[in-house]
Amino acid sequence: MKDWWKKKKSKMRKNNKSKEAYNFGDFMLDMLLWLPELIVFPIRVIYWVLRALSKNIFDTF
Repeated sequence: MKDWWKKKKSKMRKNNKSKEAYNFGDFMLDMLLWLPELIVFPIRVIYWVLRALSKNIFDTF
């Protein structure tokens, strides 16, 4: 019984270590990739809105 339990325990430890869990390094990589986009996107939206408004205003006059 002890041998069976030890084999099962060692297999479970191997499985837990081999699983790809979301860790702090993955979080930092995501932040490095998403942070520039979160900063630039509002600026782009403001630019698109101002451009559309200016085209509509100058086309009507």
